[in-house]
Amino acid sequence: MEAGGRTALCVCSILFMLTDVSPDFIHVPLSIHHGIEGESVLLSVETRFPLDDVEIQGTWSHTGPSGVRTTLVTFNKETTITDMTYRDRLLFRGPNVSLLIHELHQADEGDYHLKLNIAFHNETGLVIKEERTVHVTVDVPVSTPVVEKSPSYAVVEDKANVTWTCSVERGTRVVFQWLRDNVALDLRDGYRFSRDNSTLVIAPVRKEDRGSYRCVAGNAVSRGRASRAVELNVYYGPYNLEVNSGQGLRTGEVFTINPGELVFFECQADSNPPNSYVWISKSRNATVITEGPRLEVRSYKLAQAEEYLCRAFNNVTQKQNEAQFTLVVASLGTGKEKHSQAGGYLSPLAAITVSSLFVIGCMLLFFLRRTCHPKRVLMSIYNSFMNLFLPDRFQSRSDHIVQVMKMPQRTLVSTSLSLYLGKWNQHRHRADLWLALSQFRICTPPSTM
Repeated sequence: MEAGGRTALCVCSILFMLTDVSPDFIHVPLSIHHGIEGESVLLSVETRFPLDDVEIQGTWSHTGPSGVRTTLVTFNKETTITDMTYRDRLLFRGPNVSLLIHELHQADEGDYHLKLNIAFHNETGLVIKEERTVHVTVDVPVSTPVVEKSPSYAVVEDKANVTWTCSVERGTRVVFQWLRDNVALDLRDGYRFSRDNSTLVIAPVRKEDRGSYRCVAGNAVSRGRASRAVELNVYYGPYNLEVNSGQGLRTGEVFTINPGELVFFECQADSNPPNSYVWISKSRNATVITEGPRLEVRSYKLAQAEEYLCRAFNNVTQKQNEAQFTLVVASLGTGKEKHSQAGGYLSPLAAITVSSLFVIGCMLLFFLRRTCHPKRVLMSIYNSFMNLFLPDRFQSRSDHIVQVMKMPQRTLVSTSLSLYLGKWNQHRHRADLWLALSQFRICTPPSTM
């Protein structure tokens, strides 16, 4: 069985060689190792053949950045020969042919080549060759970065440039990144980065560039480390100047206030440092009224309309902005005053109505007591009221009129008053009304109908 297994292995090896396909007798888990200076790194190799059935012979060599190749270890199953220069720092681990490097130096960086010859027992002349390359980098961990800003003082927008520099005391192959208010900076016009991103130039500075800046530094063997925050103070403005008041009525740039009212106006603008404000009366030949963001106006000292102007000035940026408005003095009235006025208009009408109703009621009572035909008198009043208030052509509802004629005298009087007030709109044709009344012989329809 053992001889048959060896024969099969040899046959498979020969078939792989004939088809130019490697049987992959060895495997390297990592082709790149990021080593840390002063620490160790293991170049691991896994063998995929029975060591007892083969003879092996191989070498480990190193090619540095300069391109010079040095043989480090020569080995077989029984013997290992290490270059005397590396004897204290290299450990060859047989039989899996791995290589351990102690105390990495910067000079240890480069490519490590493994060449391995495999000869199977009882197969004279059959040698399988394997080669692998492993790349090793040697880096120093990054220390906490430090940010410097030039100039160190606040700058004026559109006039100054700012240069940021990020540096570390320790670290190799450092990658830098810039943050403003904890957000990574995007490339835009006005931002210029050095090749390794260690330097950032903002030219020119704008209002939007103000904020808290940090630098993050890292490399292959250390996670990114952030610097302390450095503030960028930018002088700008004034922008978005606006005049507001919590009183009166505003329509666009026109403020309307009540006569005799004391009104306050506020002038505000976005600016750094804060603006100085001046209030000017354009109606008085551009006379300066007062200084400061607040204006007090007593309307009884004004004409019906006056023009004002608020001017904001930034003493650092030497920029200014203006906002003008018109102040109109007119009676607006509050909600209480309007209610009182509405009540004043309605009160006379209500008084006249009540008085008229009282007089009519007295007249009706007088006639009812003096006549023997009270209903006929009331129907005469109906006739008068209908001639005054009812249109000529309405649809009839004589059945309701019949019910009206059966009412008591007091109810009939109330109905007459309702007709006077214009609430009898459900009756339609006067001819039908008189016809219904004549059936009860209370009155005779006039000859004109």
